[in-house]
Amino acid sequence: MREFKIIIILFFVVIATSCAQQKKYISYTVKKGETLKIIAKRIGIKTKELMRLNPDTGRKPAPETLIIIPNNGYKSPTVNNILDKLNDSITTEASMAVKDTLVNTFVLHKVSKGDTFYNLTRAYNVSEEELKILNPLLDVSGLQLEMLLKIKPIEEENNILIYKDTIQDNSSLKLAMMLPFRAIEYDTIDAKDIFKNNRLVNITTDIYLGASIAVDSLIKLGIDIELSVFDTGRKDTKLDSILTATDFSNTDAIIGPLYSEEVPKVAVRSGTSVVFPVYSKKQSSFKSSKIIKTFADREVHQEGLINYIYNNYGNENILIIGDSSTTSIRNSNLIKSKLLLHDSINEAQIIYPNLGYIRKDYVINALKAEVGNWVILATDNRVISSDVVNSLISLPVEEPEEEEEEDEDEDEDEDEDDEPEMQILPEDTVIKVFGIFKSSQFDRIDNNKLAKLGFTFTSDTFYEESSPEIQLFNQQYFNQNHVYPSYYATKGFDIVFDVGMRLASGNKLKQTFKNGTSYRLESKFDYTKDLFKTTSNKGIYILEYNSDMTISRLK
Repeated sequence: MREFKIIIILFFVVIATSCAQQKKYISYTVKKGETLKIIAKRIGIKTKELMRLNPDTGRKPAPETLIIIPNNGYKSPTVNNILDKLNDSITTEASMAVKDTLVNTFVLHKVSKGDTFYNLTRAYNVSEEELKILNPLLDVSGLQLEMLLKIKPIEEENNILIYKDTIQDNSSLKLAMMLPFRAIEYDTIDAKDIFKNNRLVNITTDIYLGASIAVDSLIKLGIDIELSVFDTGRKDTKLDSILTATDFSNTDAIIGPLYSEEVPKVAVRSGTSVVFPVYSKKQSSFKSSKIIKTFADREVHQEGLINYIYNNYGNENILIIGDSSTTSIRNSNLIKSKLLLHDSINEAQIIYPNLGYIRKDYVINALKAEVGNWVILATDNRVISSDVVNSLISLPVEEPEEEEEEDEDEDEDEDEDDEPEMQILPEDTVIKVFGIFKSSQFDRIDNNKLAKLGFTFTSDTFYEESSPEIQLFNQQYFNQNHVYPSYYATKGFDIVFDVGMRLASGNKLKQTFKNGTSYRLESKFDYTKDLFKTTSNKGIYILEYNSDMTISRLK
């Protein structure tokens, strides 16, 4: 066996040596008129990736400048290549020993019923191409039941346990929905007037319509579902009578109500799991172990963004933008203190508003031309967020000198003296903006501006228009309602489908949370696992605007 190990080691040395002879990066001489953007587009990579390879080179390098670019002819040696060569070169016993070692270095997934490329790439955040590189057989046979796939190296994985949908034989569920339709109140009002300016009515209706398609989908999978729907009316008007007149002891789960103040009451009096299907700032006060929060608390979003910045820091200049509220001041200081725990982060500057807005000179003068600048928006204030984005989009540039006129007006001189001085920054100054949950504060900001600043943010949803599952849902929803689904319609589907599938396993809903994270059409459900406390969803995404207005999932 010792001889086998020596052979294996020598073989890997030979493989490593031969692979090293093929360079992953090569040099390139810049031609007249070329910019990094032009070169990046030509070789098929993003401009920022080319800038990372050439940190000392501006966006418009001089002709004859030598830069580094990826070698498109380079082929990274895969585990399968090495195994093929091992099988041809050494004994079966030695080959099996190497295979066992390599298997232990990869996240593995055994293909089960219902698995698709879309589900796998979404769950593990890898591309279909990456899966096929590690598993060449996929190009030939596609996904096959019981196939063992290599997903990615273990060191790249956060040990996420993926929930596996299973349906118990003769599965039967009893669900309830409590939503404020206020049907009697709106009975005599024209439908157009009801939906025109009433946000709550639109949310309620959309959640219900999305949930209805989820119920239909579950029934098609062979699950027997009884769904009872209750109109809770205005806040604190009909809920007591519903709870008094209805026995919920045999109900598996209640979706709703929408008013956060009513949720604890339903949890106490119904005695069953209560799934809160919307987000509320008041949800942090929930105490009952019967309550399940489907939306992550703001603290989860903030912690997720801090961790991402912490893990991807590369000597950037960090600015934190807050507002005058107590919450923002506390969050700004918390973000700064956590980032300063990083070995390489020695400074993070907080900028607060002056007279209700962020002065442009404060922001511009805090930027650094020689390194990247990361600007974190620790505010929910729409005006402040817009001010900062607009300031970063229009950097001061050097103005051409003009000849002085002898009769220059003295009052104009005084006005110029009052103008705040701002540093002149080069056009290729790197700026990236981060936000905690892309909420309504960004609705009035041009997405082109956010894309230009590489806006990176946390989100409770990630939408992939090309996915067959989303396309099917969109078509089903359109066929039934003659409009395409809204954000809340898709949420309604995701929440009800996830609850239904978990209960169909035959386990109690909260018990299934120990079995992993589930990914639905747009939502990620990663629930806390303490049976004796309020259950919270920690499932968020880290997303980034690309220069072409598309959005990429970073985590």
